Amino acid sequence: MTGWAGSELLGHLETGIHVGHWRSPAEPRTLAVTSPATGAEIATVADAREADARAALDTAVAAMAGWSATSPIARADLLMAAYARVLEVADDLAVVICAETGKTLAEAKGEVAYGAQYLRWYAEEAVRLGGRIATSPDGSTDIVVERGPVGPCLLITPWNFPFAMVTRKVAPALAAGNTVILKPSELTPLSAYVLVHVLLEVGVPAGVVSLLTTTRPAEISEPLLSDARLRKVSFTGSTGVGRLLHEQASAHFAKTSLELGGDAPLLVFDDADVDRAVEGIMLAKFRNSGQSCVAANRIYLQRSIAGPVVDKLAERIDALRVDDGFADGADVGAVIDERAQAKCAQIVDTAVAAGGTVRARSSVPSTGSFVPATLVVDVPLESPLRDQEIFGPIAIVSIFDDEDEVISAANNTSYGLASYVFTQDIDRASRVGRAIDAGMVGINTGLISNVAAPFGGVKDSGVGREGGAEGIEEYQNLRYLSVVRGR
Repeated sequence: MTGWAGSELLGHLETGIHVGHWRSPAEPRTLAVTSPATGAEIATVADAREADARAALDTAVAAMAGWSATSPIARADLLMAAYARVLEVADDLAVVICAETGKTLAEAKGEVAYGAQYLRWYAEEAVRLGGRIATSPDGSTDIVVERGPVGPCLLITPWNFPFAMVTRKVAPALAAGNTVILKPSELTPLSAYVLVHVLLEVGVPAGVVSLLTTTRPAEISEPLLSDARLRKVSFTGSTGVGRLLHEQASAHFAKTSLELGGDAPLLVFDDADVDRAVEGIMLAKFRNSGQSCVAANRIYLQRSIAGPVVDKLAERIDALRVDDGFADGADVGAVIDERAQAKCAQIVDTAVAAGGTVRARSSVPSTGSFVPATLVVDVPLESPLRDQEIFGPIAIVSIFDDEDEVISAANNTSYGLASYVFTQDIDRASRVGRAIDAGMVGINTGLISNVAAPFGGVKDSGVGREGGAEGIEEYQNLRYLSVVRGR
């Protein structure tokens, strides 16, 4: 495949808003979805406003009683049916993702497979909602603890993984018995449309899932968060926006899950397997064009191993093909837009001004939002780039001498989402992994995302977890019943 040639799947989609039914927004506006690789328009979808948000919440509230009363096995069956249907349209959905994000088609196919797994995982978790019964210390009372749905949820998803980030929120919310209002990124909304159509097609009742796309997200979120009927907001995006949403949600003490910025350190010690470390760096840094909140933002190499690691990295990076995601052989796709492209150029300039040297730089197409895959070495441990999330295919390498020094550098950030440690010493791996202040640590691997694991961070990287058995708990409330025996 050499370029975007349209999608049979998109040709069958409604592209309005969905609030119990498909319709145009209250104010008949549309927004254009464009390709980061070419700038060409892919599709147009509805551009919702405040009145549409209020209608969506009314719809979610009205549907809540019926959906929460649906048996866990019935909810599980619907999610499993959605999983099966996504697999049937996987190839066409990957084309849509490739077009709207600019990532390579291979990466888009991987995202479909990964995102679909959340539907399957939470179909299985839907029948394991948990709870417990205990006897009070004096033996007179049964303590019954139940888990129930939290209520209508607002789910706000990012552009970098537009399908997987949607399923990671929607699937546990529905499995727990909640209704949802989905607000995908206006840059990449098409994958969300596909999922909502799939859910409706397999029989999820009208009103259980609402879909709003907009160029004015504050007009959507503010009226929802100011309404006490909204009981949950889950957001993936910047720390600044997450902090604002957290403050707004606190007005009525709505539960929040916030997966925010990252500044992931990747540490390679002198006893590491060089080839394994290089492979881990390539995966942690260049997957999805570096546009991942868990991408390796700061790469620390112990001095005695730095030479061979840098040599192999430079060889690999020089050979990367940065191109349209549909191009045969493309390794790295476009970044999301021209603003991201300009930011990446500025980051390289800052790294060089701080003392770094560009060791490798790939070629790029002459048009489109492309950034050369770049390796900058010998950047000081304490550089002006601290706390700057790169979000691009730029590897920044610093040298360290001892364990205490690099742990201090790794923790010198406001963020605490992910980190990576490469060493063949199991004691060091355990010691350093626990010393780094992050919610997730990859040991000798550059890929930590897993549907069965709790994804999330500490500090300014947010609150709450997504994925795993823990992920569904974010969409539940606890209820305690005191049952006196013998009455």
